[in-house]
Amino acid sequence: MSNTKYRGIFTVYNTLTRQKERFEPLHSGHVGMYVCGPTVYGDPHLGHARPAITFDVLFRYLTHLGYKVRYVRNITDVGHLENDADEGEDKIAKKARLEELEPMEIAQYYTDRYHTFMDRLNVKRPSIEPRASGHIIEQLQVVEEILAKGYAYESHGSVYFDVPKYNRDYQYGKLSGRVLDDLMSSTRDLDGQEEKRSSFDFALWKNASPEHIMRWPSRFGDGFPGWHLECTAMSSKYLGTQFDIHGGGMDLMFPHHECEIAQGTIAKGHEPARYWMHNNMITINGQKMGKSLGNFITLEEFFTGSHRLLASAYSPMTIRFFILQAHYRSTVDFSNEALQAAEKGLQRLMDARATLDKLKTGAHTNYDIDAFEKSCYDALSDDLNTPLVIAALFDATKAINTIAAGQASMTADDLVRLKGLFERFMGDVLGLSTEVASTGGDEKLGEVMQLMLHLRSEAKAAKNFALSDQIRDELSKLGFVIKDGKDGATWELK
Repeated sequence: MSNTKYRGIFTVYNTLTRQKERFEPLHSGHVGMYVCGPTVYGDPHLGHARPAITFDVLFRYLTHLGYKVRYVRNITDVGHLENDADEGEDKIAKKARLEELEPMEIAQYYTDRYHTFMDRLNVKRPSIEPRASGHIIEQLQVVEEILAKGYAYESHGSVYFDVPKYNRDYQYGKLSGRVLDDLMSSTRDLDGQEEKRSSFDFALWKNASPEHIMRWPSRFGDGFPGWHLECTAMSSKYLGTQFDIHGGGMDLMFPHHECEIAQGTIAKGHEPARYWMHNNMITINGQKMGKSLGNFITLEEFFTGSHRLLASAYSPMTIRFFILQAHYRSTVDFSNEALQAAEKGLQRLMDARATLDKLKTGAHTNYDIDAFEKSCYDALSDDLNTPLVIAALFDATKAINTIAAGQASMTADDLVRLKGLFERFMGDVLGLSTEVASTGGDEKLGEVMQLMLHLRSEAKAAKNFALSDQIRDELSKLGFVIKDGKDGATWELK
């Protein structure tokens, strides 16, 4: 159920202006949102999970507020070179060479893997998920538009964006706060940059060397698009030349998003997005988690506990809850202690959610349900403050446990409202799924466990206590904890 009355107080932190701003979409009732997706040459890790979950919650909340949201998240399957520079081997092509596969086999395999793990994290699919390789024509069109306006030049079959010229007329670095003169004085020359007029010019189109596998024909010769170009081409194709929100990780702010602003300003006549939102990093011992640094832990390793740094396996919902416990603009440092605390905190909320179905109602209510609800809306409307939403749900959990203990009461109508509050904020907006949390991502396992508990219950009813105990003990050996209560047995993974 949507709630349009809270639209007017929804604010987001705009990286471009460095302040919180009230969100006002370009077109009433509609939101266009573009988020930079993965470069698909390896398994997704915790660093990939954070932007996916952050902008999933934003997508969910905007939808809850009654907006019709077109959410575009791209797949980078060409053009992202090593070290994020204009030289070196394409990351996907390199993986393909090492694996002796076609580059598109690599891209397809890891795109499928990305989807699998995002599904387990209960991340909704975007409205549109375009691939860079499927939009070469659109990217070449943007190149032509920039050339025609005099802000790019050809060199040895490549086309480069003229950053110093752009900076004289506009402001390169306005998103990240960097000054071009300072950047140019501190940037070392790279091999092959004799093609450029300035070391800080970036590639719009790169000439493909004979050994380069991923190549397309153009009037400049066979080549491939620059990394930054795809997002300008695809966002404008599906959202228009200007749209509401552009999101991504803070590590993309410079140079990727900075270059997008420059490209869009020249090719389309104005900056692409009104609000720029960036999630902060996941760190390990204070250092950014990433493939290039070799310090990453894949989501599969988290779910199986197979990485040497992990004390145990952690369910997908534990990972999601761990990320949502921190504000999206703050750094989150990995530790087993933090994940174990998240696991316990999530279980408290899940237990409270289950207890709601067992509460006995009374003639009056000791708690203000309106206050719980307002706290959740106020938190989400204040730049998507998920930690405060969770805090409000914990306050509601205390109330639920007090009522369950017979120390307070709640009317039937208020109980229905409280159930709706948990469903709305914990489920619909935060995306914390009971099924996924209980089963580590495998819903079928939950069905099997319910069957086992039913068989055990039948054994007890038949006074076959030996069989009942055997089922409990064998499940315990497999890591399942069975708890008997007055309303029946429940289970959880250790």
